[in-house]
Amino acid sequence: MCGVVGIFGNDYVAQDMYDALICLQHRGQDATGIITYDGEIFHTQKDLGLVRDVFHTRHMQKLLGYVAIGHTRYSTIGGGAVEDAQPFLSQSFGVMLAHNGNVFNSYDLKKELLEHDHRLVNSNCDAEIILQLFTKELARQNDKSKKSDLSVKQISDAVKSVYARARGAYSVVSYIANKGMVAFRDPYGIRPLLFGKRKNGLAYDYIFASESIVLDVLGFEFVSDVGPGEMVFIDEKTRAVHHVKVMPKTLTPCVFEYIYFARPDSVLNGISVYKAQMRMGEKLADKVKKLKLDIDVVMPVPDSSRAAAVAMADRLGIKYREGLVKNRYIGRTFIMPGQKIRKKSIQYKLNPMKLEITGKKILLVDDSIVRGNTSKQIVQMIRNAGAKKIYLAIFSPPIINPCLYGIDIPTREELIASSFSVEQVRKFTGADALIYADLKDVFEACISGNPNVKDMCMACFDGKYKTGDIDEKVLKKNAASRLNDKSCGQIEEEFETGPEKRKKGQLNLV
Repeated sequence: MCGVVGIFGNDYVAQDMYDALICLQHRGQDATGIITYDGEIFHTQKDLGLVRDVFHTRHMQKLLGYVAIGHTRYSTIGGGAVEDAQPFLSQSFGVMLAHNGNVFNSYDLKKELLEHDHRLVNSNCDAEIILQLFTKELARQNDKSKKSDLSVKQISDAVKSVYARARGAYSVVSYIANKGMVAFRDPYGIRPLLFGKRKNGLAYDYIFASESIVLDVLGFEFVSDVGPGEMVFIDEKTRAVHHVKVMPKTLTPCVFEYIYFARPDSVLNGISVYKAQMRMGEKLADKVKKLKLDIDVVMPVPDSSRAAAVAMADRLGIKYREGLVKNRYIGRTFIMPGQKIRKKSIQYKLNPMKLEITGKKILLVDDSIVRGNTSKQIVQMIRNAGAKKIYLAIFSPPIINPCLYGIDIPTREELIASSFSVEQVRKFTGADALIYADLKDVFEACISGNPNVKDMCMACFDGKYKTGDIDEKVLKKNAASRLNDKSCGQIEEEFETGPEKRKKGQLNLV
């Protein structure tokens, strides 16, 4: 999962791009980058770290041009090295590109490109694979036509060639030097991508972004979501905008975007993240009611659980209280690159307010349980602050399957709910009760009132991989790749109990 932005303007756009990436910092903390183009030269700045640390005044002054592509990286494929940071640039054909998602057959494609096409791939990042596939077909189309100008049909054929080879989920923004900007989304539209425009004198500036918040902050008017299997091409010479349905399938956006990843003030695929989380909270409250628990207060784990917790408190008629104060200078622990880092960071990220906790029976609301250790630490933290009872309410279902579409939900062996029952997970976290949301309720909460979304990718919960090309063999191969790729920044370090004890029936949950 990453944040991607493309801006096709009329003058200097680097400052807008910087502001856009700040808005999308929550989507990736590993690395960030911007490439601009001024009509003759590409200008690049990318490095490991946060947006505010990578870009300084001296960098911004050099990022000249009317076109920019930017990226915030959360690595699921590739290592943590700077060469894996996006965007990527193909100097030979003058193409820059970044994407959000995960191409799960990228290692196979890299091998093919090296052995059969003699194309040098300089990183372990799947975005470079997409770039190589795209430019390879662009070059073929150009040689075939023997013309200097590429037609919309030729560019859409190059996009189609990516669809034919790249398996997984990807929302791509690219720019071809002096030809125009190209954006496309995988045939199922799993990862989000929005298109907007802004009046600039007599012309328009155009933008593509992972979330609507970017358009809001920069003053762009929302035009549309890029559709599943759709290419949008903005012609450099005419400024004409071409929408081409290259290979559309059924729109199946990722449900986890609405549970955790996207900002609550964003709207993706016509669905308000905030409203979806509110409805999830209401439906979970109805489930909690039936248990007849003795609850004093409803309390969120900040920040992603606030909307659902407020809705639950309203529905249950119980007081809402903030009992955990977040250090806003600590990043999102879910997307940190190792279990030891996550465990250490949670100690500095949250601090309990004993005044609101001591002697209380608390309904603690959180978005998900992935590995279990974070939930265990938070429950223990609140217990130590004097809570009388802790009822843990999770407004998503148990995560039992890995994600191959761009969320770092790892192998089944690392997912606590995949091997253990709800009661065992409850004991492990130390909660007095554990209530998960039902998948049907989460789905209905997301699509309510939106006729354009009739299906969603919920594979991490139900095992139904929407692209239709993922089976147990592919999952095992993916798991082996994670273990063998020692450079990968997302490979998990040992759990506090040891990974070998995570096998079913061997973990002491007392």
